[in-house]
Amino acid sequence: MKHKALPIAVFIVSAGMAIGAEKAVKMADLPDSVRHAVENETKGATVRGLSKETEGGKVFYEAETMMNGRHRDLLFNDSGTLAEVEQETSLDSIPPAARDAIEKYAAGGKVLKVEAVTRDNTTNYEAEIRKGVKKSEVKVSADGKVLK
Repeated sequence: MKHKALPIAVFIVSAGMAIGAEKAVKMADLPDSVRHAVENETKGATVRGLSKETEGGKVFYEAETMMNGRHRDLLFNDSGTLAEVEQETSLDSIPPAARDAIEKYAAGGKVLKVEAVTRDNTTNYEAEIRKGVKKSEVKVSADGKVLK
């Protein structure tokens, strides 16, 4: 029985370390510039959660929101500049080439969710797909190129 418990314990420790890069925070914990930016960008939205994360050695703060019944996540750098916006959208509202690429990827399955992801003035699209019981995700550019 001890042999079975060890791999589970190792898995739990490993999973905890992987998640450790993102930490829940409160509005009061944010640097002033980030707090002001979050307050300005989330007017009219419900803030569902705030977190601090490190990406490529840089600190970012994420505000998870709901606006008009759709998920909208905002990523700010440590000086309060908006770095990325992920906004839930409909498949019909994205550029035709991106929509075609997602539909081709989803052939035989169902598109569960589509998000427009804007970073550095470029918008790409992410879709969550279900085929049978298996879920996957595909990322495509506005011109329909599948991204890694």
